[in-house]
Amino acid sequence: MADVQFTRQLATIVSVDAVGFSRLMGQNADVAVAAFETRAAIIRETCRSHGGEIFGAAGDSFMAEFGLPARALLAALAFQKRIVELNAATPESGRMAFRAGINTGDVIVRDLNRYGDDVNIAARLQESAPESGIVISETTFNHVQRLSIARCRDMGEKRFKNILYPVRSYLVLSAEADSASAGEESTAQPRVPTMPLGALPAGPPAVAVLPFRAAGSGAEAEAMADGLAEDIIIGLSNARWLPVIARSSSFQFRDAALSDATAGLALGARYVVSGTVSLTGPTIRVRAMLEDAVEANTIWAGTFDADVEGIPSIPDEIGGEIVIALAKEVDRVEQERSFRLPVESMDTWQLIRRGRWHMGRRTHDDTEMALGFFERALDRSPNSTSALNELAWWYFWRSWLRFGQPHDYEADLVQVVAYARKALAIDPHDARPHCHLGIADIMRGRPGSALKHLDMALAINPSFSFAHSAKGSAHNLLGEAAKAIPSHLQAEKLSPFDLYRFHNLGELAAAYAFTGDFGASADAAKASLELSPAYWYSGLIRVGSLFRAGREAEAAAELNAFRLRHPHFRMRRAELVPYVDPASNRFLIGNFRAAEEQLALAVQR
Repeated sequence: MADVQFTRQLATIVSVDAVGFSRLMGQNADVAVAAFETRAAIIRETCRSHGGEIFGAAGDSFMAEFGLPARALLAALAFQKRIVELNAATPESGRMAFRAGINTGDVIVRDLNRYGDDVNIAARLQESAPESGIVISETTFNHVQRLSIARCRDMGEKRFKNILYPVRSYLVLSAEADSASAGEESTAQPRVPTMPLGALPAGPPAVAVLPFRAAGSGAEAEAMADGLAEDIIIGLSNARWLPVIARSSSFQFRDAALSDATAGLALGARYVVSGTVSLTGPTIRVRAMLEDAVEANTIWAGTFDADVEGIPSIPDEIGGEIVIALAKEVDRVEQERSFRLPVESMDTWQLIRRGRWHMGRRTHDDTEMALGFFERALDRSPNSTSALNELAWWYFWRSWLRFGQPHDYEADLVQVVAYARKALAIDPHDARPHCHLGIADIMRGRPGSALKHLDMALAINPSFSFAHSAKGSAHNLLGEAAKAIPSHLQAEKLSPFDLYRFHNLGELAAAYAFTGDFGASADAAKASLELSPAYWYSGLIRVGSLFRAGREAEAAAELNAFRLRHPHFRMRRAELVPYVDPASNRFLIGNFRAAEEQLALAVQR
């Protein structure tokens, strides 16, 4: 259960500073100020277009806050690229470079300012960055390392002034080489010219999955390529909110002398999925790519490897991972595209995308704005299952935040059930409302009933990572930790860079603890805290598990960190976690208190 404080939030901070500003000021103040303002405008514009909010301007430096680490890194890469190009076209006397540091962590919000160690760490990382470079913290790296945004070089741990713990940092390298490699197959054919946004029908954009190519020869690879593309079509269709071109149409473009983007436009699809399957010795390699057919650019590319012995499970495993990645990327791009339009002219689909963007920021103000967009979407289309499901999730999220606090979280759960049941009445084959009914039952302490809903959700959409995670939580609450672990591991596999992954890892840590595997529990809790350092549940479990594993020195350090992070923590919060058997609560609490008592005695001795 998360910390209920809207004045404290998980955020990604980008700290930006001009290089050589004072030197240029000394040479020619007018030129220096003009150079700074031109480049600062580029940075502000780029950050805002990627969902960032500027704050903390002081002299030749300022900061930006982002809800998603990936967007923060994409923004920094974009503005550094534009500034490098501008400097190359500017006489040397007027050039000005910038450094950037990025950190993800817990920040305190007060009016337009942001405070806390994690803000200060971003500034220290910026100071360590080279000219025109970007340095990110390990916390940010853990969020973006699987996204193929850029390559990073480990710079090791550093100690910064007034920061209690050392910080591991990574230098972000140019993404040009990776991008060229990822787009190698599609750029071999002529690209379609950029087309206006009105070139395709309004409303939800369609996705076309083209036949995957079998690299080399062999019937086995060709059959695998076709099967994988078909499974991706089915998986994306199960997501319900995204129109997918039928296989009978998209497979007409097998071996056609057209670029993938041209094929997409011919099919009436904005987004095109293509890829290759290759068999090399004992390894199967699948490469998949998502392109925007209208703007003629590559949005995402990924590579997936598996053993030949696992051929029967390839569609379920790799196909599921690709489906999750593709759906998230289309959602992300559509959220950003919604900012190009005034609210008055948005259709239902665009209102929902804008609401999802605000929801992803997880601040109090953004959450309230998200509710407004979802309600407007439902007013416009009363039978929109997407709007109903987003509203169900919105009320669940607020209920989860209010759990154990003096708020009526039960009233929010009533809303969750009402919206989910209406969505289910409109479309009984949509996995989302089944999942929402399941998580509402979890919050109400009815995990047995929750499992029935979650099993139904997974029968409809086996790649629904959140349903896997929720199913693990239900088994945990029932005292069935051994059954919970596979569900949490499957959620990890299907959505390894999920914004809420810290919660799934915390639940996995609890399950490992209940089975007596305290080493694995401590490691899972550590991974959770690397993504959300202020998540008290994972912190409590890690202290107890380290102690039970006999790693007392680590337990002492973690206990100290826990007390610093949560100086006013009350154990009542752990007692309220809705385990069916209160002995489960006592078990986790007992591990933590045993660590406290033994470590206190060790200090006295």
